[in-house]
Amino acid sequence: QVQLVESGGGLVQPGGSLGLSCAASGSIFSIYAMDWSRQATGKQRELVARITSGGSTNYADSVKGRFTISRDNAKNTVYLQMSSLKPEDTAVYYCHFRTAYGNDYWGQGTQVTVSS
Repeated sequence: QVQLVESGGGLVQPGGSLGLSCAASGSIFSIYAMDWSRQATGKQRELVARITSGGSTNYADSVKGRFTISRDNAKNTVYLQMSSLKPEDTAVYYCHFRTAYGNDYWGQGTQVTVSS
């Protein structure tokens, strides 16, 4: 059974940096895309960043220039490096993997709080 295990969330001051990681446990094949989304209290979940197997990336306008998504295919791991964090970045962050076969896997979510 495949599980995605997230780590790296926490409390950070405005302007600070934080890194998230998400690793798959169990056998998972042909991961096509990996992405991070977030959901703030009382708001809809939004896609933050996405990276394909070929390395193409796209970002939400709100995080462009501040967040960087990367992946390690050998480790089935995706990363999200966040810098210049703002209070409005506060949310639960979720990772998601989609395989070439159309299977979807989700992480359990990790809280990121940006506050002084």
